Amino acid sequence: MKNHKNIVVVDDEKDILELLKYNLEKEKFKVSCISSGHSAVELISNLKPDLIILDLMLPGINGLDICEILKKKKNTQNIPVLMLTAKGEESDIIKGLEIGADDYVVKPFSVRVLLARISSLLRRNDKKNTPDSIFFDELSINKNKREVRINNKIVDLTYSEFEILFILASHPNWVYTRNQLIDEIRGGDYPVTDRSIDFQFVGLRKKLGNSSRFIKTVRGVGYRFLVKDE
Repeated sequence: MKNHKNIVVVDDEKDILELLKYNLEKEKFKVSCISSGHSAVELISNLKPDLIILDLMLPGINGLDICEILKKKKNTQNIPVLMLTAKGEESDIIKGLEIGADDYVVKPFSVRVLLARISSLLRRNDKKNTPDSIFFDELSINKNKREVRINNKIVDLTYSEFEILFILASHPNWVYTRNQLIDEIRGGDYPVTDRSIDFQFVGLRKKLGNSSRFIKTVRGVGYRFLVKDE
């Protein structure tokens, strides 16, 4: 899966930086690591990454102060911040979230769970910035009207079919697992399962006709909206 997302990791523990860099790059993220609090603010302001992983206990300036500074700056206030720290008291977690952290993970941590939380934060943030209308050749998708057109002719889709198409088309070339799609559309017109997701794709492809060429199955993983080969 090609993410092409930039993540800045701020932590003064070399082992943590190496562990996160290795696992994030394995998931095709672009990773910048830094151990100094003061340097982190400058780097993040210049780089404007898609997500920040931030330790609390740092030399120079602590993670809470960094988060507060970033959330007050216009060019960084909307960047998701995931606090990753050994400080796991309830009061620490509450303070971090109140200052503006979007998620809070306590060390020691599961790498798989952390990656899932990172993906969730990125999807949530992307949703905020998703355009109302998406166009690919003859296919148009309007989020507000919940309307799909092919060559300006309306295509009648179910709630779940529309959600699936819009999610995939909003992130062209990204691979979504079945579980990720389930998380996104749960609570629609029926209980969503792996099997029902596959059935939805059968119906969706049939209704889209030639435009179904955009939807590709990634064997053993899930689906993607393929615009170009990478």
